[in-house]
Amino acid sequence: MEHPFGIDFGGTGIKGAPVDLAIGDFAHDRVRIDTPKPATPQAVAGVFGQIIGNFEAATTPVGVTVPGIVRRGVVMSAANIDKSWIGEDADAIFTEALGREVHVVNDADAAGLAEAEYGAAKGRKGLVMVITLGTGIGSALIWDGQLVPNSEMGHLEIDGDVAEVRAATSAREREGLSWQDWSVRLTTYFRHLERLFTPDLFVVGGGVSKSWEKFGHLIQVDTEMVPATLQNRAGIVGAALVAHRKAGQED
Repeated sequence: MEHPFGIDFGGTGIKGAPVDLAIGDFAHDRVRIDTPKPATPQAVAGVFGQIIGNFEAATTPVGVTVPGIVRRGVVMSAANIDKSWIGEDADAIFTEALGREVHVVNDADAAGLAEAEYGAAKGRKGLVMVITLGTGIGSALIWDGQLVPNSEMGHLEIDGDVAEVRAATSAREREGLSWQDWSVRLTTYFRHLERLFTPDLFVVGGGVSKSWEKFGHLIQVDTEMVPATLQNRAGIVGAALVAHRKAGQED
């Protein structure tokens, strides 16, 4: 059985693998290649081809995460990638380059979908906010299992600063913050989200979710909060799921 392919495209690395959507996990071990510099659409397409070339030939759709806003396959912003992406129809560029149907999706949205379908938010009703903490802060809004795309909650302004500048994992590392001091900033951020959206559940993802026991209990909010369960697999799994669903809509 051929599986849809997921590619997680980030500022430092590009990772991909076929995904078994029956279980929400890789069908084979992933392949990783450093992100080219400059990370233009053409250069990145070449890396995608190299990654896919490590696996048996297939015709199934490919899903790709992009660290930026995506509207109907067109990239509207560029965080940690080349500015030449802005305004480009990435779906069309990659479909032509790879000879397979390709659909791009915001990276945090892909992670959110994966958590809603297979992970910490599976089966949850109401409003789930999946917040990824990393170089920046990504977000995905999930309402009764359906994605509301391109929420970009890391760009909220809090205390005169963009939230991700003060509260992302990169801020903790850059400023040498203790887990306690960082949790104070996270509390301010998540309380702000509570006031705006009154969510039913927060799911906290990103690489730092592996250290949840060090800081999760220090975040003081009223909303239920749990760590993401797919961790660094979420982007690839979510991208493959998006590609599969969109391909099905077009059949």
